[in-house]
Amino acid sequence: MSAGYSPSRWLYPLGLLACVRLVVAGWLPLSPDEAYYRVWALAPAASYLDHPPMVAVWLRLGLLLAGDSPLGARLVGVLAGCGLSFFIIRAARDLVPDGGRERGWRAALLLQATLALAIQSVVITPDMPVLFFVAMLLWCMGRIVAGAGTWWWGLAGLAAGLAFDSKYTAILPVAGIGLWLGLQALWGRWAWVRGQAAGVAGALGLVAVVVAPVVWWNARHDWASFARQGGRTADWHPARAFQYLTELLGGQLGLMTPGVALFFAGGMTCLLRRARRHDPGAMLLACMTCVPACVFVQHALGDRVQANWPLVIYPLLAVGTAVLGWRWGRWAVGGGMAMGAMVYAQALFALLPLSAHTDVALRQMAGWRDLAARINDVARPGEFIAACDYGTAAELASVMPGRVVVGMEPRWALFSLPHGVAGDGVMVCNPRREFERADFTLVQPLGVVMRGRHGRVAEPVGLYRVHMREDLPAARVQSIARLPVPPQS
Repeated sequence: MSAGYSPSRWLYPLGLLACVRLVVAGWLPLSPDEAYYRVWALAPAASYLDHPPMVAVWLRLGLLLAGDSPLGARLVGVLAGCGLSFFIIRAARDLVPDGGRERGWRAALLLQATLALAIQSVVITPDMPVLFFVAMLLWCMGRIVAGAGTWWWGLAGLAAGLAFDSKYTAILPVAGIGLWLGLQALWGRWAWVRGQAAGVAGALGLVAVVVAPVVWWNARHDWASFARQGGRTADWHPARAFQYLTELLGGQLGLMTPGVALFFAGGMTCLLRRARRHDPGAMLLACMTCVPACVFVQHALGDRVQANWPLVIYPLLAVGTAVLGWRWGRWAVGGGMAMGAMVYAQALFALLPLSAHTDVALRQMAGWRDLAARINDVARPGEFIAACDYGTAAELASVMPGRVVVGMEPRWALFSLPHGVAGDGVMVCNPRREFERADFTLVQPLGVVMRGRHGRVAEPVGLYRVHMREDLPAARVQSIARLPVPPQS
């Protein structure tokens, strides 16, 4: 044990961080995507159009533990966000054995200090499950590198499958493991690779079992989810490569925070040097990081890479920092935590008079309950509430107990929900959007209200009294779903 090492010295800040994030998670209203995932959780399926089902599983567990509330929706994600530090610490111990146990804790703190973790720990999206299971996979691979036994391949296969069930980008670091095994054989460790063959085969079999429900769901729904994600490569604009690459770099610098980004870059540079000397731990980290990084850079040569996509490599980059000293580490962690605190303060209290364009919390989370109250003022008893986009429909379903709230997009046909609605209702739609007026025999404008907070407008919302057609085609009826709402108190 290194001199001055004390686990409690590092546990206290992680525990405090978890408590702060639980408070923030319970205070912030749900964003439209989170409300959408809440619908997933209350309409269980083997997969969904946008992502695999893990976020719905986590959210459903949280709702069972803490109720149908923002805290319930986010509870498991907050706990997992801090809990993944265990995997980072253990992975650093095995993959960077000369770093000492204390450096594993430092790597965990650097990861927690990223703005990405600050955000993903207080909102529930597929990114937190995939971060958690990739970190778990990294721990298992560290045990394999350390020679702890081939049975660890089974747990690695489970982690890889669960990561895929969280988000499809998990396949990229798993491909990095395949590259690493090939390089081990190429560089003279063929006997060791052959000794791992049974474990690798078992891991692949377990992966196949774990991901089978997602594949089965896609097969039953014309491969809708795979096609949706794979279709992102169709829009290709090489002339804008510089813009996309700049956005990719700038987005990662912001989500890592500048100080932590320097540590991530420094750690990766040192790992690549070690990998050239055939250090197995460094080679593994380099392969698992470089395969996804190359894919994202290649994609940015002709299309936009969303800032959250590369989060899948953040646990790998964090473990890589265990090769570095700590001279400036406190400043990097402090700077990252300060940026996270400022984001929390702005989201909770709107301290700066930002517009909806720059204030994400205002644009996505503000004013939904006030909007629900305004809708209830004009809606008659028994009328349904409809929305022209999935986010608005999901938000209203989370804050309008006792009402019939319906979504009216083709995506809802893929959900196991009651379909179809009749009679009079109120359509809720941003005036800049269009909705299918042909679905109704009556469309009567009721006015425009402003959703926002403290006098700052997030968006205008148009209200319309409508009467549903009785002769809608069966295919269109399947696109009109009644969403689960909280019980009326």
